[in-house]
Amino acid sequence: MTVLEELRQAVIDGQAKLAVAKAAEGLEKGISAETLLQDGLIAAMKEVGRLFEEGEIFVPEMLVAARAMRDTVALLKPLIVDHEVQSSGTVAIGTVQGDLHDIGKNLVAMMLEGSGFEVVDLGTDVPPERFVDAIRDGADVVAMSALLTTTMTSMKAVVAAISLAGLRDRVRIVVGGAPITAAYAGEIGADGYAPDASKAVRKVDEVVSGVLGDRGRPDGAV
Repeated sequence: MTVLEELRQAVIDGQAKLAVAKAAEGLEKGISAETLLQDGLIAAMKEVGRLFEEGEIFVPEMLVAARAMRDTVALLKPLIVDHEVQSSGTVAIGTVQGDLHDIGKNLVAMMLEGSGFEVVDLGTDVPPERFVDAIRDGADVVAMSALLTTTMTSMKAVVAAISLAGLRDRVRIVVGGAPITAAYAGEIGADGYAPDASKAVRKVDEVVSGVLGDRGRPDGAV
């Protein structure tokens, strides 16, 4: 197996230390950080998503794979920044106000990062104004999570706050979580819904191309 193949397999298997070691070995052999990211980590996470959707692995396996990817990204990130590797877009993600659950949100955040997105993790119990601030700071997509029926209504408040701030046309909004449905996403004016972490990455990839195509980078974005 090549170093890239070994790196991909280590991430798929959730072997964080081995993945980091293989990335370091790849750098020593002259493989660029961008290649290790694109052909190693991102390719591995796409395979993890496929395995999950086909029922061959489950959330625990996805979580350890995402952690292996995250640890390896930490090694590559300084080199990626130095070479100005283009990100796929910036996603501000958070669990809405009143909700403290974060396992699903954390998994989506790690998988988005492993798929080449710049992720701004706003944490849990996030009020609408923090999502608004994230858009002003350059977020292309807002991803919201809620696990409770009593807190899912906070998503509507976030969409309203974004519209009130005059920023609705600058961002795409994706929602998910146990009580959320595609119908509810449409009802509150979101642009997309994802039932699980794998589909969340696909949905964000789909909507971010639309917002960047519509407006390019917003004024003042970083």
